[in-house]
Amino acid sequence: MHMAPKKVLSVVLAGGEGKRLMPLTADRAKPAVPFAGKYRLIDFALSNLVNSGYLQIVVLTQYKSHSLDRHISETWRLSTQLQNYVASVPAQQRVGKSWFLGSANALYQSMNLIDDARPDIVVVIGADHVYRMDFSQMVDAHIASGAPCSVAAVRQPLSMADQFGVIETDPAMPGRIAAFVEKPSSTPGLPDDPDSFLASMGNYVFTTDALVEALRVDAERLITKHDMGGDIIPYFVDRGEAAVYDFTENVIPGATGRDQRYWRDVGTLDSYYDANMDLISPVPAFNLYNLQWPIYTRQSISPPAKFVRGPSDEPGTAVDSIVSNGAVISGGSVSGSVLAHDVYVDAMSSVSDSVIMDGVHVGERAIVRRAIVDKNVQIPPGATIGVDRELDLARGYTVTASGLTVLSKGQTVRID
Repeated sequence: MHMAPKKVLSVVLAGGEGKRLMPLTADRAKPAVPFAGKYRLIDFALSNLVNSGYLQIVVLTQYKSHSLDRHISETWRLSTQLQNYVASVPAQQRVGKSWFLGSANALYQSMNLIDDARPDIVVVIGADHVYRMDFSQMVDAHIASGAPCSVAAVRQPLSMADQFGVIETDPAMPGRIAAFVEKPSSTPGLPDDPDSFLASMGNYVFTTDALVEALRVDAERLITKHDMGGDIIPYFVDRGEAAVYDFTENVIPGATGRDQRYWRDVGTLDSYYDANMDLISPVPAFNLYNLQWPIYTRQSISPPAKFVRGPSDEPGTAVDSIVSNGAVISGGSVSGSVLAHDVYVDAMSSVSDSVIMDGVHVGERAIVRRAIVDKNVQIPPGATIGVDRELDLARGYTVTASGLTVLSKGQTVRID
């Protein structure tokens, strides 16, 4: 007897404020932060869902969501005739006068979406990680496990246990979660890999009825942060009803041995920078060029990139770099960098080891090193960024502990 396929509703939690990514999040929600020249972070989550065959998707937004909403409405148009959609849903105060109090409360306040879609299964994922994943494989494993809740886990080195929600399994029932601990100082290693632990990816699969009940219970509790990882998952763990799904078992068509298990939480300026740099090594740690599992995004109307000589016949060059549409390198040199749309690099200037966003103009003889420059910054001729730390701090730029210089959107660059 052939079983009818389960009906799946996908929910993307995109309310992230992204405080640790300031100033990149001064004007936009974390999932809307540009990445890899032409994408925004949320494109990875949405592409994974669509490539998994899940085409009924709601995106719950809250914080500075305008650029995120605009990106979704301009980019993510599915066929409504086939009842497919990516719907951006803001906090609406449906069940009281509060905005979303946490990720679980965001779902609880959006219960009407679940009622309308009447799914058998709800997939709930974060909006700001860089990875490829076939969620249909996780849903199959969830159904096979018989558990009402499944949590996706990625293996991470033991030294990083204090940065993640940690999943501890029961040796007698390795598929079930015995304990779920937020950012512990230490945790035991895995039986088959003593130097690693299982970190929660913030991706969950629920049987609908069980999720609705858990959200209802959480809404009535007094001591709760209304958080998916902090409250809802422990509710299922305490009942012995949470299964773990090991991300290393997820098989993506076209994946390379190197990027098969790639997953990055780009929560800090340094990790955001590192993830951009992962794209440009000769054998990239994450391969954007896997056309069997494409990452979709808004198509730019900018013309192709151009490399031309400057006025004194010096060549415009870029090596080990991503250069997006509309970029013009006119007698300047670019190395080890990611350039977004419509970036102009003027004669005799030098951009190295940097992430440059849309519409930035690098003036003649300017030097940019190990920097993130947000959109539309005009760097005047002869200016330096990332060369003199004290000077950068004095000018009001953000400089991270590792020496990364960050300029915010449209920031004025002075030459003293």
